[in-house]
Amino acid sequence: MRVVLATGNVGKQRELTELLAPRGFTLLRQTELGVESIEETGTTFEANALLKARHAAQVTGLPALSDDSGLEVDALGGRPGVWSARFAGEGASDADNLALLLRELASVPADRRSARYRCVIAFVQSADDPQPLIAHGAWEGHITLQPQGEGGFGYDPAFVPQGLAQTVAQMDAVAKNAVSHRALALRSLLAQLPGSPR
Repeated sequence: MRVVLATGNVGKQRELTELLAPRGFTLLRQTELGVESIEETGTTFEANALLKARHAAQVTGLPALSDDSGLEVDALGGRPGVWSARFAGEGASDADNLALLLRELASVPADRRSARYRCVIAFVQSADDPQPLIAHGAWEGHITLQPQGEGGFGYDPAFVPQGLAQTVAQMDAVAKNAVSHRALALRSLLAQLPGSPR
């Protein structure tokens, strides 16, 4: 099935393609189809995921898949949350966002740096699909004092998943894709697709 992926984020595209290819999905990034990104005006991950999926489906006429995800840090009252990609301002780089996060947490002790990656995936058959599929995933962990590792993207160099001793940026991509917030949300989505085993 040809599906437009409503993101310009190459890291997300890579992860989702690896996870969805075995189910027969061919993911086309919206930028490949000339679709401009829509402003993310939602105040929740679910609202933004649906907004992006409906927009991509409207422009292309294809089914659309979108995810909205981010990092919630308990000591910061859940921030950066839906603003994770633009925490340090519009157009901020991953490095800018990560640096700001670590600055804001500078006085927070290691045992109070609990956090989670959260992901919501939306799948629509058409722009006006009355029954969009919505799936959720959360990956608990904590924020390190210093970035570690070169892999992944976003806040991965500072996020250590619960039960592990290394950051996501130090994990093998295959290992990450098996247990990440996006993998959890995707498994939930796949279970909702027609023809999936119950």
